[in-house]
Amino acid sequence: MAKILLVEDDTTFSQILQGFLPRNGHEVVAVNNIKNGLSQLDDSKFDLLLLDYRLPDGTGLEVMAHAHDKGLKIPAVMMTSFNDVRTAVKAIQSGASDYITKPVNPDELLMILKSALTKGGEPVTETIKADKPAATTTTTSYPGFIKGTSTESDKLYEYIDLVAPTDMSVVIQGESGTGKEHAARFIHERSKRADKPFIAIDCGALSKDLAASELFGHIKGSFTGALTDKKGLFEVADGGTLFMDEIGNLSYDVQVKLLRALQENTIQPLGSTKQIKVDVRIIAATNDDLLSSVSNGDFRQDLYHRINEFKIQIPALRERGRDLQLFISHFIGISNEELERNVKSISPEGMELLTRYDWPGNLRELKNVIKRMVLLTRGEVAGAESLPDEMSNYVTHLPVSPNNDADLKALNEANEKTVIQQTLQKVKYNKSKAAKLLNIDRKTLYSKIERYGLDS
Repeated sequence: MAKILLVEDDTTFSQILQGFLPRNGHEVVAVNNIKNGLSQLDDSKFDLLLLDYRLPDGTGLEVMAHAHDKGLKIPAVMMTSFNDVRTAVKAIQSGASDYITKPVNPDELLMILKSALTKGGEPVTETIKADKPAATTTTTSYPGFIKGTSTESDKLYEYIDLVAPTDMSVVIQGESGTGKEHAARFIHERSKRADKPFIAIDCGALSKDLAASELFGHIKGSFTGALTDKKGLFEVADGGTLFMDEIGNLSYDVQVKLLRALQENTIQPLGSTKQIKVDVRIIAATNDDLLSSVSNGDFRQDLYHRINEFKIQIPALRERGRDLQLFISHFIGISNEELERNVKSISPEGMELLTRYDWPGNLRELKNVIKRMVLLTRGEVAGAESLPDEMSNYVTHLPVSPNNDADLKALNEANEKTVIQQTLQKVKYNKSKAAKLLNIDRKTLYSKIERYGLDS
């Protein structure tokens, strides 16, 4: 039985969960705001956090961040409306194990909770030791991984094949959910370090105080709570590869220590005077442009140039053409095995929704949607009714292509109008906020609003 901290301000929905979850073997402690959630974390131990995103005094991310700051490795599941999928993606970047959209399907919720609990609250680091170098196949190099066949994928893996045998540091850039860690593993398995450890760490889930300890280790008594000596991940990964996801989130002080470690191939555990030699290849990942962070003074320029010996851009799912069908089939197979289903195909209506949707959460979102689809399908053909209603609503409101398919200007204008309209609605017609989200100046936005007749 898992002890779950539920933070949900919708009283009716909270009461439903307080009745449903205990009937399925879980103990629930429910609060309705962040303040009480933080208090519960300070006073009690929990196995899982079930957090509403929008709360009266902030967001569920604050509860999750508090747990991380206390050094608690508790898996967290974020609950959000479908329209906040992009926000849910940010929750994943911040260390959440998963998210679920409202209205919540009971079977789906239990499945997600089981998956999060199985991870045991260890989403921050993971160790993989390969038995042998990867074979040069065109499909998989480890369980659960599949390559695409589109032009974009061919270019991606051409770059990977070029850089993998070297010891060059690599920066992998791409939207959340595009498979940056998969690419990093692929590089490791095709490198000369394939028989050594592959260590992955989510820098976005580390507080300033914990980051240095996780990376470089510490000795007993070096700070409050340091009850024993601890090896840092640099030392654990010695001879292998250290994958640093969301490296841009590291504090300035830790960036200084990281640069020194990379330049001198030595680390110094916190509280120690001992220098430890290490041989580690760095693969860093980010969903933001690190150059912008450098320009803003948030990321050291010298560290950027040290880790950016080779850059790889992971294309978004919506840019990968025929790969979508391949990934759909792959995830159906995985979901059939996990859920004991026998889905063999998707109806034409369902496939149309899947192909027209823009997938802001990329492969991670696609995997979740397909898993839900398979769960809700008892027969061999999954229909559109097994997809979230909001996906249908999204696709229904997409602009219709002009009769002349070659009229690219008209099509681009139709798409631009829709994006601007949706953004204005999202920020309640606050034009300053809209301009910032759209990455254009206010004068340009005013001009486009007048052109498309979008003023409220």
